[in-house]
Amino acid sequence: MGSFRSTDRNRPGSPAMHASPARKLLRTGAALAMAGVLALTPMGTAAQAQGGIPLVRDAEAEALMRDYAGPIFDAAGIARQQVDIVLVNRNDFNAFVADARRIFINIGVITDAETPGEVIGVLAHETGHITGNHLVRLRQALANAQIIAVIGAVLGAGAIAAGSSSGSSGISQGGAGALTAGAGLAQRSLLAYRRGEESIADRAALTFLQKTRQSARGMLKTFARFADQTLFSAQYTDPYAQSHPMPRERLTQLETVARQSPYWDAPEDPQLQARHDMVRAKLIAFTAHPNTVARDYPRSDNSLPAEYARAVVTMRTRSRKEAVAAIDKLIRRQPDNPYFHELKGQALLESGNPKAAIAPFRQALSLRPREAQFQIWLGFALVAANDNSLLPEAERILKAGLQVDENSPIGHSQLAIALGRQGKTAEADVATARGLMARGDFEAAKRYAARAQKNLKRGTPAWLQADDIVSYKPPKLPGRS
Repeated sequence: MGSFRSTDRNRPGSPAMHASPARKLLRTGAALAMAGVLALTPMGTAAQAQGGIPLVRDAEAEALMRDYAGPIFDAAGIARQQVDIVLVNRNDFNAFVADARRIFINIGVITDAETPGEVIGVLAHETGHITGNHLVRLRQALANAQIIAVIGAVLGAGAIAAGSSSGSSGISQGGAGALTAGAGLAQRSLLAYRRGEESIADRAALTFLQKTRQSARGMLKTFARFADQTLFSAQYTDPYAQSHPMPRERLTQLETVARQSPYWDAPEDPQLQARHDMVRAKLIAFTAHPNTVARDYPRSDNSLPAEYARAVVTMRTRSRKEAVAAIDKLIRRQPDNPYFHELKGQALLESGNPKAAIAPFRQALSLRPREAQFQIWLGFALVAANDNSLLPEAERILKAGLQVDENSPIGHSQLAIALGRQGKTAEADVATARGLMARGDFEAAKRYAARAQKNLKRGTPAWLQADDIVSYKPPKLPGRS
């Protein structure tokens, strides 16, 4: 998923280049509100009780989605940094656009898809909705129905929480996981577009795929699945079948056009297929029951994805020693794979050994120096090591990560701890306030920001960040006075 952040951040000369981090954070919140967002809240029992749907952060999966979507965005005439792809921690098959800057995709889309083309086809179709300006009608529907979608802010600590399925108390208590929740996406049928708009998005997707010299077979395979579902029941298995109705005749017309492409028989990119297999195995291992993983990736399967899946399950269910041994086996097979080092760091951090986690996080970052999630993971480990000599580095690393992944509550909270332990109390209050803003707790954020302002020199960057928060007014939502 792309993280929730200002998409103007990398444009030279844009206002965002000169805005304070807090102001960019607030502007991102306003953009989410335009998509029907009420508040940003962390995952918890209350949120889940209200039907909250968790978002998931995983650097590896997000990088793959960006590489899938990049050529499609190019073909559509959309700047790659304009649209973030946000991963939703749901195993059913669903994807949708909530505004012109975000495509939400359930991890079930990835785990169900056997080939990259199936996911790329979905992304191409959703991009068609963006270029077709169909979101104007969607927002009107939101206003008329007074349905509020609540999307959780990204915690942004790094990879998926190992405890998402296993119920690990160490993860829930330590907060090292990478899941967040909102207080409920809109009803499943909310994103049901008119049939004409779906057809427009279909044709746009075919155009994008042809421009990028990719086959539409994956997209057709996905849509055929949902056309078959409509034959049996109105209570479809997957919400994608509800929001993207696919009558059989429409599918037939679409296939006729798709087969005319000179790239209909184009093979899948073997490198993307290999990465897809790895991410798919990883997501299944983190979210499915261990018995399911054992069935899908038995010991007799010596492939790298199978070994990856088994290592994740070992981390979730066995001792630290066994988990590290399993991950070290992966590292021996691919020493330069940054995600294996990240996984080792996560295993050590979440099992209560943050000092030992520092080295693998450093290695992951050295292999992928621009990865903000690795920076936040490393900063987390440096703070958790409880060594005051490491705090200046933790502060520097966390600030660097938050420059890119500015809506990370865990990044802000760890920065607040690092600053507070160094006696920088007012700056720590600003970091706490920014983390609370990312979580959607506006009132608490304002209290911390107001307290910080009293102890900061007027006009300094930290004072201005606090002032942004104190003066912030949540945007009005569609259909609400």
